[in-house]
Amino acid sequence: MDTTYVDLGFARVDVDREARQGVPEVVYGPGKTAGQIAGIVTALLRHNEGPVLVTRIGPDEAEAVTREVPAGRYDAEARLLTWRPAAPRRFTLGIVAAGTADRPVAAEAAAVSTALGMATTAWHDVGVAALDRVLAVRDQLRQQDAVIVVAGMEGALASVVGGLVACPVVAVPTSTGYGASLEGVTALLAMHASCAAGITVVNIDSGFGAAMAAHRLARTCEGPS
Repeated sequence: MDTTYVDLGFARVDVDREARQGVPEVVYGPGKTAGQIAGIVTALLRHNEGPVLVTRIGPDEAEAVTREVPAGRYDAEARLLTWRPAAPRRFTLGIVAAGTADRPVAAEAAAVSTALGMATTAWHDVGVAALDRVLAVRDQLRQQDAVIVVAGMEGALASVVGGLVACPVVAVPTSTGYGASLEGVTALLAMHASCAAGITVVNIDSGFGAAMAAHRLARTCEGPS
């Protein structure tokens, strides 16, 4: 009898998610042993055809997993382990990060988006403290099918970009900032309260969540498979 999941004892792997959402289940690395991650990845590779990803995984754990499941590619900055990346898609995605301290979150968004086949371009250190920096890439941003904005502090970059472009904007608040930034809560609330209407806001530091939102947008643009 066919089932939508594979029971490994320590995990029930959702092998039907690719059919439902266009991409296999993504593995969250923290809290799992290398052996558990390898077991889940093996099941996903066996029962799905698309890219298999492990997020938030450190270099030592990534090395241990790839010893058991060869051919995985590790991006240390993004903390992402990837097998079988997707073929390139026509959907273009811009990623802008306010400051250098926001780069790791932007790197996660870029690496996940690229692994899912989106044509991804990133611009770093274009925060609102010097508006000329973001205005210098305004024309390129307007050519994208969607834009991810990564910003901490007060999160103002999302409103600025949201006012400059017509395409969907996915905002990622980061935990970057001093005391009143409240480890990203200030940016989160500011992005939700943005006067640039229609911005989508994901969880604090969730470059992965932003990339998956872009993936859903891309699937909608591409139409039924």
